[in-house]
Parts: sequence; structure tokens; C-alpha cells
Amino acid sequence: MWDKFRDWHAQYKELEKRISDPRVIGDRQAYQRVVKEMANLKEKAQIYERYAYLTKTLSDLQEMEGDPEVKGLVEEEKKNLQRELEELEKKAEDLLLSDIPDANKDVIVEIRAGTGGLEATLFAADLFRMYTKYAEKKGWKVEVLDSHPSEIGGYKEIVFSISGDRVYYFLRYESGVHRVQRVPVTETGGRIHTSAASVVVMTEPEEIEIQIDPKDLRIDVFRSSGPGGQSVNTSDSAVRITHIPTGIVVTCQDERSQLKNKEKALRVLKARLLDMKKREQEQKLSSQRKKSIGSGDRSEKIRTYNFPDHRVTDHRIGFTTYRLEEVLQGDLDEIIEALLKAEKELARSKT
Repeated sequence: MWDKFRDWHAQYKELEKRISDPRVIGDRQAYQRVVKEMANLKEKAQIYERYAYLTKTLSDLQEMEGDPEVKGLVEEEKKNLQRELEELEKKAEDLLLSDIPDANKDVIVEIRAGTGGLEATLFAADLFRMYTKYAEKKGWKVEVLDSHPSEIGGYKEIVFSISGDRVYYFLRYESGVHRVQRVPVTETGGRIHTSAASVVVMTEPEEIEIQIDPKDLRIDVFRSSGPGGQSVNTSDSAVRITHIPTGIVVTCQDERSQLKNKEKALRVLKARLLDMKKREQEQKLSSQRKKSIGSGDRSEKIRTYNFPDHRVTDHRIGFTTYRLEEVLQGDLDEIIEALLKAEKELARSKT
């Protein structure tokens, strides 16, 4: 285990040198990438430094045990250091179990209204607001890439990016079908309906991860439209990009600039292509390596938000909280921590 932490410590020290390099400082993207990598490695490097100090000090104390004048003090100090070392090893083990590829990557999130008609579009808006509030609490940045509002203020679909520290680590289990049980605003009889919206969380690719041949793209422009299909722009600023080899289609119309819409559409397209590539790789894994917390199937029902009981239930781990209002205001920590705990317990059971 400690060999891995030693490697992380060496990487962190190398990044400390790189961040002071004028070439890195002058390249905004390279600088931000180094800062993010350092943030991901900082705790691991600190743990290894403390481990190295404790083991060195214990070794030095071992050599002093032969001196009868300080033997009692040495034994007491050794007990304290040994106790701290055991606690540090447990912390390191937990960190190692929770270490995942892409943990520190930014994400692109897609929310689409599912069954439930207009009520489902309102629920999609609720989910978007929930993730936005959660991002605010974490100090993350949210940017809307594309949206298709409904006539009553919801969203048929909304696509947005979230950037910051360890975004994917905390949000990677949000993909799936979210259900809501409540009396819709459109319901006059007071009956409780069940509606749904799907959430997809994708890592935002680095430039080197996804290369797209311009020849594989068909780009169309058209006028932006709002709820009900009416035109909201007098120029052809909306962009539709079709990736011919896969048939993936991405549209962006939120910006007034055609160039900005094209840039955003390409970001979404790259994220979808990388996500498709990862899912194909995951399907090749044996069933033994699939996580029981969730299969990753987008059609999987993962969570229910029940308004009459003020209840939120995550079906994958059987977790329930009766803090519905707080959860919808972005207080997701309790649910996400339960998911992370279940993941660690699962990983520990396999070691």
C-alpha cells in the first residue's frame, strides 16, 4: 500500500516544480491542469510524509531503548506513535479504496424529462436546481450548455457542465432514473402521480482523450426556438452537430453566437463519445467486477423523491432520509456519503 503512496508523493513533488515553470504559468490550461492534479494528490502526499516521519521516528526510538535512563519515556512515546501510525494506515486504506480514475475531472450532466408529461419537465427543473445548489455549497462552477424549456417553466432537457475540485468523485453515482411522487400542479383532483427524469453524468474529456476528424461531422445551423417551438432569435445561431460514424446528434441554442453554440455542442459531443467508449469497456468486464451499488444502466431506477412522506430513498443501497426539502435545496451530502461508504465497504469486502 505504501509503495502507491510513495509514488503519489513523488508525483506531487514533481508537480510542485512544474507549477513554478514559466512555460506552465504562461499556459492557462496547463496551469489549471497542474493545480487540479496537485489538489487531487495533496492529501495523499501529506499522508505519506507523515508515514515517513512516524516510521523514521519509531526506528530512532528503537535504537534508544538500550539506555535505561530514558527507557520509560521511549516506550511511552513508541506507544503514542504506534497508535498514530495505526490510525494513519486506516485513513490511507480508506483513501486507497476510494481512489478512482477520473475522480478529479469536471463533468457534463444531462437531465431529460421522462414519463409524466409536463410534470416531468418540472421535476427535471427541480433536479437541475438541486445540483446547482449542491455545486454552490461545494464551491463549484455551473455552466448551462443547452436547454429546452417547457411551456410551464420546466425543462424537457437541460445540459450543463460542473467544474471544480473532485466533481466526478462526488457525482458519479447520480446517473440513472430519478422518480418523484407528488400531486402535480396540473392535477385538479389532488391525486398523487409518479413522474420521472433521467440523469446522465459524464466526465469532460481532456483534449488528448477524444480526437474528432472534422470529416466525420455534419454541422447544421438554424434559428433558436423556445417553449412551444416559437422562434426566439432572428439569426441562424443555433447549431446541430451530427457525428456521422456513431449517429450521435447534439444541438446547442442557448447562446446568441453561432460560434459559442458550436463550441458548446462540441464539448457535449466529446463527452458523449468518451462516455460511450467507457461504457463499451465496462460491458466487457466480467460480472464479478461490476459494482453492486449500481450497474450504470441509464434505465435503472436509482432514487425516489416522495413528497407526501417528505422522503428520499436511494434504492441501490436501501438508504432513506426524511429531509426531502433540504435535499432538493442541494443538501446531498448525507446521500452521497452513504453511497461512498457503501462503495468502500464493498471494496473492502473484496480485498
